[in-house]
Amino acid sequence: MALTITDECINCDLCVDECPNTAIFAGNDVYEINPDRCTECIGHYDSPSCVGVCPVECIVPDPKRRESLDQLAEKYAALCA
Repeated sequence: MALTITDECINCDLCVDECPNTAIFAGNDVYEINPDRCTECIGHYDSPSCVGVCPVECIVPDPKRRESLDQLAEKYAALCA
């Protein structure tokens, strides 16, 4: 599934540069993740790189966007096409 950023975000900017799919952007109050671009780093890394750098652990799976590993891989392939 795609990831989402909760209201606990402190706008530290660390996650933005970590995203290989440029899915993370500044929202009105906190950073946000474009679920159409988020592959949880499938195709790039073994685990989501943004989660690894977040100091407040506010990047979590988005319950509204449940996707299998195969679906995430397909999304990655479409982004690279």
